[in-house]
Amino acid sequence: MTPRDPGSQHPGAHEPTTRNPAAQTPSARGQDSRALVMARIRRALADVPRAETPGEVPVERTYHRVHGDRTADRTADLLAENLADYRAIVHRADTPASLDAPSSLPALIARLLAERGATSVAVPPGLPDSWLSAVPDAVRRVPDTAELTPHDLDAVSSVVTGCAVAIAETGTVVLDAGPDQGRRRITLVPDHHICVIRVTDQVVGSVPEALERLDPARPLTWISGPSATSDIELDRVEGVHGPRTLEVILTGPESAGQS
Repeated sequence: MTPRDPGSQHPGAHEPTTRNPAAQTPSARGQDSRALVMARIRRALADVPRAETPGEVPVERTYHRVHGDRTADRTADLLAENLADYRAIVHRADTPASLDAPSSLPALIARLLAERGATSVAVPPGLPDSWLSAVPDAVRRVPDTAELTPHDLDAVSSVVTGCAVAIAETGTVVLDAGPDQGRRRITLVPDHHICVIRVTDQVVGSVPEALERLDPARPLTWISGPSATSDIELDRVEGVHGPRTLEVILTGPESAGQS
């Protein structure tokens, strides 16, 4: 089946005539706009058989999957740069020369929680036990369970998770509610999120590469820095739709074991 040209018919065909906008109420203007949009959709679909489904028409995907030929180390560097540009706090523990040695992931997590003054931490069901092994028992572990209410989570100081994939070019971390990430809500309500990323197998260069790894049927959360909005007067406000503070730890395979 050959692709159709949505603009093959006259641009104005079947479009409703709008009255003078200045003489209309906001409600009427909205109704006219909706009618205009729907008319254009109907025009674009005029030659589509009713029984046809989207999957029957191939979509050409000629865009680039990758941009350049960066090495794995350079890709990790780019991720760190873009995460920091989005005001995430990045800790490098992915090479022996890193400021945070690969063998010290539990100690690093414990230090970050202590510096935050955390008294409790939300724990996904599949988080490796070793990651919190250096955190004092005085810091209460809050398991991710269905019984947790938003009020309960609002009282939790921090959350520690893994991730599904991280995208270097956009500085984006993607969660898919996997065992080491938990339900989406535990990473949206607490004000402090520590996310551990395995550089060797979880960092990709581009969005197309990331999409190939993700299941669209899962609840995906795309995170580019701490939650922020500039909706009101263009003033940046953080912590409106998620954690006010995002700390990302880039690790090598030695420190991110699943034990």
